[in-house]
Amino acid sequence: MDLGSSISGSTLDVPCLPGAPSWVSLLARDPMAAQEFYGPLLDWSFEPPREQPPGFVVAEAQGVQVAGIGRLPPHERFPATWTTFFGVADVDAALRRVRERMGTVGVGPLDAWAGRVALATDPDGAVFGLWQGTGGPARRLPLPGAPTWVELSTDAFAAAMFYGDVLDWAAHDPGHLDMAWEHERVVLRVEGRGVAALRTADDYTASLPVRPHWHLSFAVDDLHRAVVQALRTGAGLVSAPAATPYGETAELHDPEGAPFSLVSARH
Repeated sequence: MDLGSSISGSTLDVPCLPGAPSWVSLLARDPMAAQEFYGPLLDWSFEPPREQPPGFVVAEAQGVQVAGIGRLPPHERFPATWTTFFGVADVDAALRRVRERMGTVGVGPLDAWAGRVALATDPDGAVFGLWQGTGGPARRLPLPGAPTWVELSTDAFAAAMFYGDVLDWAAHDPGHLDMAWEHERVVLRVEGRGVAALRTADDYTASLPVRPHWHLSFAVDDLHRAVVQALRTGAGLVSAPAATPYGETAELHDPEGAPFSLVSARH
């Protein structure tokens, strides 16, 4: 797996925001089909970044680079999946903290044109990325078509200890990045805006039948219209649009089975 190509070619001249979700990427068996699905759904355009392998593209929403789409290794049996990358000031130090806290380093750290990146797994098996370097933290933008929220269902308090230590959440200015317990979740806020949450799964046990994962939500202007469009183009509906404390949301999976949600940008 070429991790350097799986993140993005984002060229925004700002550093990633340490501690916060800073990029998302999809690895799919058919990246072109993924473009044909997500492009009309989220009003994305695509550009192949320089010095990246064929088949990898960066998605833009209203001119802002918001996600990457790459190809799964052809002989691997990994499912199509979205991965969330968290910004860190020092990826090597963050990976040491991952190992010290019973997490696993999967890939990296590797040099990429945007900085240095790695993939890791938390003690419950949820995969996440670490990103040190430049690249626009698009998740800070309340922008239709952009990632707007990630949530992990697991043991919320144990996960808060793990991620809080690995991502050094306590070291940041509380007015800039802070955590709070609300609506049965540990919520991470950036400049007052919720961007991520940890919640205890209703049926949480030490051996969940489905491995915990960071579930990604994209903002859309018209949620119900977007859900109908997604279903017409091969998505599967997991849960119908419903009100949540963080906006009306519907959960789906794309034609290759990668889970994601759509959330109303009007919240």
